[in-house]
Amino acid sequence: MHKLEDNRAWFLVIPVFVLVAFNAVVPLMTVVNYSVQDIFGPGQRAFVGVEWFREMLRDPTVQSAFLRQILFSLLVLAMQIPLGVGVALLLPRSGWKSSLAIILVAIPLLVPFNVVGTIWQVYARPEIGLFGRLINATGIDYNYTASPLAAWVTLLLMDAWHWAPLVILLAFAGLCSIPEPYYQAARIDGASRAAVFRFIELPKLRGVLTIAVLLRFMDSFMIYTEPFVVTGGGPGSSTTFLSIRLVNMAVGQFDLGPAAAFSLMYFLVILLFSYVFYTIMKLNNAR
Repeated sequence: MHKLEDNRAWFLVIPVFVLVAFNAVVPLMTVVNYSVQDIFGPGQRAFVGVEWFREMLRDPTVQSAFLRQILFSLLVLAMQIPLGVGVALLLPRSGWKSSLAIILVAIPLLVPFNVVGTIWQVYARPEIGLFGRLINATGIDYNYTASPLAAWVTLLLMDAWHWAPLVILLAFAGLCSIPEPYYQAARIDGASRAAVFRFIELPKLRGVLTIAVLLRFMDSFMIYTEPFVVTGGGPGSSTTFLSIRLVNMAVGQFDLGPAAAFSLMYFLVILLFSYVFYTIMKLNNAR
């Protein structure tokens, strides 16, 4: 005889589906609805189809913000992935020193986004900030409120301070998972430290680094709070990324239709890039 299955447990999942529908599906459908309409006021709107999508694709400010966002994300990956792996290689693997190192490394991850922006807004000020005064003391004219290059350097350093610890912890976990016999065989063969990293550690870190690249790309591509607090998108529009441009359009200008279309395109671009990154890196790992 077949045992009857008790499906009553599925009723416990219903609240989860309700919450997901309320927090994700309903707002998404609202944005989709706004993206095809011109909103004049409460109860006053006109259907415009895909006009807002065409306008966003032709908007030079959106195109410039997209290029800045791509450049920022690529620079973040180029800085933080090697930095995270390098620091993880230096951390002790066991004992109280290892625990202490992990705690110290993880501290920046506990700081909220707006607090990170406020810290670096003060820390990098050329008049009163420790970092700003030290840089200017070397003879370099550093002012992130007036120089686009200084603003970019400040944002990249701030993001590295806040999120490089995530890469460090992921890489450290990957290194700790490598079996000791691999290292014993390398010592018997007389392999150099560079050879151990190239032929043992780096191949074993591919899966972990795939996760690190995906997480850091998505986070950096959606960054908003930190640059908004530190630079506000300036000087000029040099640090106006996609998220800042979107908020200015939706909240500052109150163009709900174009902002809704912009947000949907933003969402699809993130999905597309994440899928491409994941596919490419999975193919490399399979080789």
